[in-house]
Amino acid sequence: MQRIRLRYTKRGRLRFTSHRDFQRAFERALRRAEVPMAYSAGFTPHPRVSYANAAPTGTGSEAEYLEIGLAAPRDPEKLRELLDESMPAGLDIIDAVEARTSGLADRLTASVWELRLDGVELAEARRAVEVFLAAENVEVQRKTKNGVRTFDTRGAVVSLEALPAPADRPLDSACAILRLVVRHLTPAVRPDDVLSGLRAVADLAPPVPSAVTRLAQGLFDEESGTVTDPLAPDREADTAAPPTVAVTADAKAPEGPAA
Repeated sequence: MQRIRLRYTKRGRLRFTSHRDFQRAFERALRRAEVPMAYSAGFTPHPRVSYANAAPTGTGSEAEYLEIGLAAPRDPEKLRELLDESMPAGLDIIDAVEARTSGLADRLTASVWELRLDGVELAEARRAVEVFLAAENVEVQRKTKNGVRTFDTRGAVVSLEALPAPADRPLDSACAILRLVVRHLTPAVRPDDVLSGLRAVADLAPPVPSAVTRLAQGLFDEESGTVTDPLAPDREADTAAPPTVAVTADAKAPEGPAA
């Protein structure tokens, strides 16, 4: 069985699709592109698709990952193109590599998030960030399926900074950008939890909901303070080793509009 790892996005209005919605769209794309999927054993076989650390509904992302198992070999880039043509615009398949290492999910230990705070002045956002980073603990509450849970958000935040508004914003409209790196801990600390923490310790309350986008996720490099590409080890292993199978590229191109 050949394993292919894919990176995909959630852009524009498609950020509001749930993980279940994406699964349905992706499985339709697999059928439309006639991908030779491997299936699980048992009475109800399922296509071998493994999703890793999906972003919450309502957040955009440039760095979502999944892995598929194929019953017949395919060229990863040609497969990516076929799948991308079969997906709705906004759910874009932007990268593909053959899996030559183990533990993709184990390499997703941190995320880089961007929060767009319309109606918030940059000076106000920077003041709130300073207060948040100076605190030893910033506890917030979140309702879960097991009831209301209290947890610390400060410990998961590696870095947090307030940046000027993008150049396309009107000059008379206040807007600040928050850029943060968050470790994937248990319980998971989400961007809205950090906003709740900023509200709790610094009274930062944006007048409208913030637009949240995950820019990257992968291993956190302690030395450089950056989040590294989780597919890089597979690319490096692929260039160092000969192909394990004779790759073919005779998958049928999709017909008609994407589902």
